[in-house]
Amino acid sequence: MAQRVDLRAELAVGQHALHLGRVPEVAAWICGLPRRVPSLIELMWDDDPGVANRAADVLERITHDPSSALRRAVTEHKEALLGLLAEAEEKKLRWNLALTIPRLTLTIPECRRAATALHAYLDDSSSIVKTAALHGLADLARQNPESLPEIVDLLRVSGRSGTPAMRARSRILLKRIENPTRKRRHQTSLHMFD
Repeated sequence: MAQRVDLRAELAVGQHALHLGRVPEVAAWICGLPRRVPSLIELMWDDDPGVANRAADVLERITHDPSSALRRAVTEHKEALLGLLAEAEEKKLRWNLALTIPRLTLTIPECRRAATALHAYLDDSSSIVKTAALHGLADLARQNPESLPEIVDLLRVSGRSGTPAMRARSRILLKRIENPTRKRRHQTSLHMFD
């Protein structure tokens, strides 16, 4: 992508609100230009659900292995992202936020605030949202160890009675929690923002 990019126009590309569009290209571009993170985050409140969803998808992707500059740029918007986590209604927006927010370095009160929103996501009609919420809650427990017993119980219950995706993810998360020293092939780093 050229340097002069209309970020909203790039994120508007897609056949429907859940379509991937140009997310991979935008994510690669943002990784090289962390100063554009504020514009990206602002688009998560866009009136077009497709734009908001794809902006959240980009944010989720760039927080996997962020540079120091990306880490700082995202962290500056932690309060706004926590607010959006609680108010988001679009399913793709919800599941991307559920995976992204626990990657931020949060205080214990912020962990509790995020956990409250993620617990509400467990009532969503979407299995993907519920599964992402479970993942997010498990990730939050690393920053807020006092919540670990409750999360382990939740994962055990979801591992028996959740949707197929929730059952599978619960088993994976329980193994990760119960044997934290074992190497994980698909590690989701929780301390990218430490």
